[in-house]
Amino acid sequence: MKDYPNKYKECVSLMEQLGAEIPETMQAFGQLHMASITDRALSKKTKELIALGIAITVRCDGCIVYHVHDALEAGAEKKEIVETIGVAIMMGGGPSLVYGCEALEALKQFSIIQD
Repeated sequence: MKDYPNKYKECVSLMEQLGAEIPETMQAFGQLHMASITDRALSKKTKELIALGIAITVRCDGCIVYHVHDALEAGAEKKEIVETIGVAIMMGGGPSLVYGCEALEALKQFSIIQD
């Protein structure tokens, strides 16, 4: 079983290391990320749920970790994340089902930490 809270910490650490190697690229990506998730017509929470759905359909482990974590931080409830997983499965078929299960496990592990 994957340890998603530790995977999150590992990803943060690795991105910091990459930032030391290619600071301009990582700074630009960080600016893109912040501009993209800022509350406007869609809330940050909604945008994180969209990102999670995409992460599941493209089968990105690290993206799932980040966007489950960040959706919770943005105020998403369990039922909203679970429904997002369902939409991702509908859009991505069988492979998204497997990665949807990964997202559910990440949700469970992050929820334990927040309790």
